[in-house]
Amino acid sequence: MALDDFGTGYSSLRHLRELPFTELKIDRSFVHAIGDGEEALSVVRTIIQLAKSLGIGVTAEGVETEAQAQALHAMGCETGQGFLLGKPSAEPFGTSSARRRARVA
Repeated sequence: MALDDFGTGYSSLRHLRELPFTELKIDRSFVHAIGDGEEALSVVRTIIQLAKSLGIGVTAEGVETEAQAQALHAMGCETGQGFLLGKPSAEPFGTSSARRRARVA
């Protein structure tokens, strides 16, 4: 089970203790801010480290540039979603999930 849009809205740290999440999904607003300076990088880095320390996966949402993908990969985030990695499509349920998710490289 993934905690979507982590760091925004209703996705609080409290949920990490109460529910059996296997993955955190970094909200796209944090990914888009990666080029804005060290403070933005620190927030993303902290989310990645938190996920790793809890032994759960982490996925970056809204990856649109090579610079974002490279920065995420350097920080230890290996999975991403976004227009850089593939365009969204309407496919029947049950099709290969490999088309809907890509690895950040």
